[in-house]
Amino acid sequence: MPNYIVTVATGSQFYAGTNSYINLTLVGTEGCSKKILLDKYFYNDFEKGEVDSYDITVEQNLGEIELVKIIKEKYWTQDDWYCKYIALKTPAGDYIEFPCFRWIVDDKEVVLRNGQACLPQNEKSSTMRLHRGKELESKQKTYRWMELTPGFPKSIDAKTYEELPEEIQFECEKESHFKLNFIQATVNLGINQFMNMFQSSWSSLSDFEQIFWTIKNSASEYLMQNWKEDLNFGYQFLNGCNPVIIQKCTQIPEKFPVTHEMVAVSLERDLTLEEELKAGNIYLADYEILDGIPPNGTDPDTVQYLAAPMCLFYKNSKNKILPIAIQLSQTPGEESPIFLPSDDTNDWLLAKMWVKSSDFQVHQAISHLLRTHLISEVFGIAMYRQLSAAHPISKLLLPHVRFTVAINAKARDKLISEEGVFDKSLCFPESIKARGVEDLPNYFYRDDGNQVWDVVKRFVSEVVGIYYTSDKTVQKDEEIQAFVKDVCSSGMQDFDYCEFPKSLQTREQLIEYLTVVIFTASAQHAAINFGQFDWYSWIPNAPCTMRKPPPTKKGKVDMNFIMECLPDHGRSCLVLATVWTLSQFQENELFLGMYPDEHFIEKPVRVAQETFRKELSEVSKSIKNRNEGKHMQYCYLCPEKIPNSVAI
Repeated sequence: MPNYIVTVATGSQFYAGTNSYINLTLVGTEGCSKKILLDKYFYNDFEKGEVDSYDITVEQNLGEIELVKIIKEKYWTQDDWYCKYIALKTPAGDYIEFPCFRWIVDDKEVVLRNGQACLPQNEKSSTMRLHRGKELESKQKTYRWMELTPGFPKSIDAKTYEELPEEIQFECEKESHFKLNFIQATVNLGINQFMNMFQSSWSSLSDFEQIFWTIKNSASEYLMQNWKEDLNFGYQFLNGCNPVIIQKCTQIPEKFPVTHEMVAVSLERDLTLEEELKAGNIYLADYEILDGIPPNGTDPDTVQYLAAPMCLFYKNSKNKILPIAIQLSQTPGEESPIFLPSDDTNDWLLAKMWVKSSDFQVHQAISHLLRTHLISEVFGIAMYRQLSAAHPISKLLLPHVRFTVAINAKARDKLISEEGVFDKSLCFPESIKARGVEDLPNYFYRDDGNQVWDVVKRFVSEVVGIYYTSDKTVQKDEEIQAFVKDVCSSGMQDFDYCEFPKSLQTREQLIEYLTVVIFTASAQHAAINFGQFDWYSWIPNAPCTMRKPPPTKKGKVDMNFIMECLPDHGRSCLVLATVWTLSQFQENELFLGMYPDEHFIEKPVRVAQETFRKELSEVSKSIKNRNEGKHMQYCYLCPEKIPNSVAI
């Protein structure tokens, strides 16, 4: 009778082991074995981090093994089990690996196929085609779309985190680490005493040091000392938390009637404003997207105001970016003066605070939540619904959507406003070109982002080339076509302003599409997320809320009024604890290029992964060399600090 050696690997996560009975069934081209209990006498099977082997004998020749079925039956109480993989050594001496890399949480049958990636049109066995169809049918019932907020991308149909499919929920240690981080923040930052002091204003700017000094780093400390400087203000639009707003200005907007006479004192080249525009030295940050949003009345004791400002920047003769004019609304007139660096110090300072407060809102709700978290969730849900586990693109993308749905379910209601928007361009090089900032000096976000984009695209190109031999292969891949259609038609609801394709016709289109998915989930999120403590810990630099409306006249502002505008004790502390938590890497963080779960078994892909890691390492080295000796070091797109997925 045929004899097989079965190897079972249990994960090393908290509580990964199980005391349950594990039963195995082998399905081959010539037959199916009976259910076999994997058990050794006087041995604790399936412990955390262990690899166990079993000799099993079947009653007949099964032929080529296609599937392995697992059933977990409780021993005493139901406990979960994380299975990494099951491997077989056949009677002929062949080694077959069946990747799992998932939690098995109940007594339902789990069916695994061998680890060989396969496009749907290349399935040769009727058994495998049937299995593939049933797998996708089951996943589409499990992963359903839901419209949570009109105008926003759809999310997963789960009203609470607990309703998520268990296989995409946080692992125990990540869940506890995230909760403890916020608690530790309130303790480490020494802000417990202020947490409930809402409606209580700080008496002076220096008072903010009471919640700042306990935990600081070189970046946040430098910011505290230099935040009022126009040079520092301009630098943040290039390399701060939200470096995606600034754009080249070739013509002064009618709604922002800045004249040469207003800004002549700020210009350094003996050129008129019109000539500086033509020379490409003028840039603009426009927060029109916030126009018309009413004050937030969720707190009956404190109305919180928003503005929709515009800020004009000048690239000076030293290639530094400086603000030269600010208007705090989209409607010019006597009630909306244009503030200038030559104005009263307090007027100019408050105007810059208003710009940074608006930038904070756009950063959190749009650049961060919408354009990384929610968009990555759309990609993830569509992937789960439309791509079989055997599909090479599923194997490619899975590490880059890990825990994204879970973190979004946790944070769903915390940052969303009632206004919905979607940026048309997630392609990094195109977004840079669209804003006209290809040549803007000292724009490290752009420089480092381009390097990472190129490396990711080369890696994706290598993987796509292994499985797709021609454009026709892409066109005939029903699953990949269903995936991209689901993203656009379901996830994005066919929004008029959505430029995602509904189909892909060429390998190059597929490569760019997948590069967008991976770059958005990894590099773009890292650039937007992990600098939050650096740039938001000094509260006056980027106020999370403003408690007074924007000024409508010049010369009326003093420091007392500014303090009444700024966030109160309680809100300052909540934001400080939050941005500290969001800026921390998680325990056992997986950074870009790290793939410990070996979903791919093919050697060419593993070679491509190794090349990917080497190229990312070279980018990290070049960024470190560039940063050496700088006061403000731009590190957010250093590959060794870019997590694989949106998971915080």
